[in-house]
Amino acid sequence: MAELDKRTAANAAEPEKESDYIIEMLNITKIFPGIKANDNVTLQLRRGEIHALLGENGAGKSTLMSVLFGLYQPEEGCIKKNGQVVKINNPNDANALNIGMVHQHFKLVECFSVLDNIILGVEPNTAGFLQKSEARKKVIALSEKYGLQVDPDAIIEDISVGMQQRTEILKMLYRDNEILIFDEPTAVLTPQEIEELMHIMKNLAAEGKSILFISHKLAEIMEVADRCSVLRKGKYIGTVNTKDVTVQELSSMMVGRPVQLEVEKDPPKPGDVVLDVSGVTVKAKTHKGNAVTDVSFQVRSGEIVCLAGIEGNGQTQFVYALTGLDDMASGKITLCGEDITHASIRKRSNKMSHIPEDRHKHGLVLDYTVEQNMVLQRYWQPEFQKAGFIKFGPVRSYSDRLIEKFDVRSGQGSITKARSMSGGNQQKVIVAREMDKDHELLVAVQPTRGLDVGAIEFIHSEIVKERDAGKAVLLVSLELEEVMSLSDRILVMYEGEIVGEFDPKKVTVEELGLYMAGAKRDTPSAKEGK
Repeated sequence: MAELDKRTAANAAEPEKESDYIIEMLNITKIFPGIKANDNVTLQLRRGEIHALLGENGAGKSTLMSVLFGLYQPEEGCIKKNGQVVKINNPNDANALNIGMVHQHFKLVECFSVLDNIILGVEPNTAGFLQKSEARKKVIALSEKYGLQVDPDAIIEDISVGMQQRTEILKMLYRDNEILIFDEPTAVLTPQEIEELMHIMKNLAAEGKSILFISHKLAEIMEVADRCSVLRKGKYIGTVNTKDVTVQELSSMMVGRPVQLEVEKDPPKPGDVVLDVSGVTVKAKTHKGNAVTDVSFQVRSGEIVCLAGIEGNGQTQFVYALTGLDDMASGKITLCGEDITHASIRKRSNKMSHIPEDRHKHGLVLDYTVEQNMVLQRYWQPEFQKAGFIKFGPVRSYSDRLIEKFDVRSGQGSITKARSMSGGNQQKVIVAREMDKDHELLVAVQPTRGLDVGAIEFIHSEIVKERDAGKAVLLVSLELEEVMSLSDRILVMYEGEIVGEFDPKKVTVEELGLYMAGAKRDTPSAKEGK
């Protein structure tokens, strides 16, 4: 760390001409009730560079970018563009200064078309009449120039998350923005979409755009960023050239301690069958066929089984059927020897915990407090209610304990509204609630989505503890690194079918990729669920 500190100081001491910076955020302080989100933070963006902003969940990264985009006003500090102090009161001011932002949770009107979302607020018109033809030509030209293929007439709610992100990027380019802010742009993307986005960002920088890139994923920062600034608990730690540091050094700067990047676990000791899935078929809602076809496998106590695959190959629909969020056309699901095929969600939750894929849709009630969300699946139990009345003291104590154990960072603790928290801390609330609840099976779908390396290290260790305590774990993940390091068995799903079963110690990432892409399959042996 001492050597890294010297490099950080040397980097900060490099003489720079004021004109070298297109954006300077100097001594920014932003305070919310109970928390100083940004504490005297300085960030300087050079022309034509990709500058990463790294930090733990709740470190103040999104807040700082929201200040730059005019969503928040700082208590202290100033912003300069091209060396001149500017005042950004709202996003319209930011757009006028050619600053654009893709938010972590997209700001799109779902019932509008792609084209309508791109031009929203800057609609071309003649004498008050909307003129879409020129806008369409410009959007198509931009999409071809930057490799952002979209269907201008597609409705937002009908397209993939990756396509929605392209729409957000085109919104910035349509407005001729030269400073582009990406807030956790890869948190909801598949590995293929992430690779594509990295390529797009490099092309944009080559065109002279200046990019601020918020991410927790160190490998992505090392691949795409020129420099990286680190925040920790709202304070500025330092700025480094990515070519001069290692992933381990960056993680230590972010968390303030050495981080174990590899999952450490003993060999599994599988016991009795906890989950038995037999011939499950789920009808598709977007076409006439099946989303899931004749899926069969078992998960035993004391093992972590991963359902791997490229997004859109039936994993989501299968998990919905398993957890009771959706109906299945045929098949049987047995949990701890009991048929739960037609059981209610509450009955399933007696022995099953579920970390959902979409934390906003299925994980949280965003306008409830943290403590209310912590007991969402337990408030009727004697511990938390008497004669139908909530026992608020035990609820608060329980929530406070989980907040401390899982390091959930929020301005007002248990009474913080879930909506006001960072995405990573929202995820921690769900993980804390589901892991602490009594269960025999943990269904963990993208459990570390949006989390920093320190939190990922902790969640992975907790999942391994679940396994070692004799619980069965069904992991659904798009992160191949997570799949390979955490799983005891890997089942690959392609087009709604299990096409292969693997031992992570004996399979390569390349071979897994072939099965995930449908180039290879070994269906009969996989279906036996051995």
